Amino acid sequence: MAGVALGVAGLWLAWSQGPPRQPLTMEKVSANLWVILGNGGNVAVMPTSEGVILVDDKFAQDGPEIVAKVKTLSDKPIRYVLNTHQHGDHTGGNEAMLAAHAEILIQKNARANMVTGKQPGLPRITFSDESQVFLGGQEVVARYFGRGHTNGDAMIYFPGERVLHTGDLFVSSGAPFCDTNNGGSIKDWDATVQKALALDFDTVIPGHGAVAKKADLAKWAQTMAAIRGRVRTACAGGPVEEAAKRMDWSGLGMNGGGLFDRGMPGMCKEMAQ
Repeated sequence: MAGVALGVAGLWLAWSQGPPRQPLTMEKVSANLWVILGNGGNVAVMPTSEGVILVDDKFAQDGPEIVAKVKTLSDKPIRYVLNTHQHGDHTGGNEAMLAAHAEILIQKNARANMVTGKQPGLPRITFSDESQVFLGGQEVVARYFGRGHTNGDAMIYFPGERVLHTGDLFVSSGAPFCDTNNGGSIKDWDATVQKALALDFDTVIPGHGAVAKKADLAKWAQTMAAIRGRVRTACAGGPVEEAAKRMDWSGLGMNGGGLFDRGMPGMCKEMAQ
């Protein structure tokens, strides 16, 4: 258990420090919704007449630039931040947001993961399966559909805009990362995404990468099912420590390496259960 805790803490340290900083850009997604891209997880911005709602807040170092970009859209304060999960490239700005009197919501498993990882900026509000924020005539819904990237991934639904923010359950660039140290599940991932497809939306803000469409998310669910099968084959083909080298990426439009390979031992363990 101590080893797991140290592993989680080490992973949090890596995320909190982050890669070399990239400039942030902002683009309009729908009539009342924008996204801030670059240097960490994608941040959704919804201005309302009573304040601003954010989804995620990147690394701590990005806080001032996020606030500056929000101010180009609204002179109202940031009232709520909805975290999609606990990783530091999505929650690094929490501490500053709390200090500025914003309330932060997160799925209860994700908050527990933050506590285990000794992360700053702990949200004061959690939910199990669903929560709603109503502000300035706008409705934002946080939904938990099950395990995937972690055991506490929320998808954030903007019904009036027909937009879904998936967090890292879907990334439109690069390979997925199954964080089994934080309850992630390669077995459940595609089924979790399939549940979200029942919602009524057109546009998808992924955890990382360019804004996409519902059809892209449906294809991702199929890709995750294929990845699960290939992980099973790779894990069964020899020593677990070499499973990542045996992984077949042909025809998937992506390659492994990096965080995907780091999650391979945990995925092999799950496949063996």
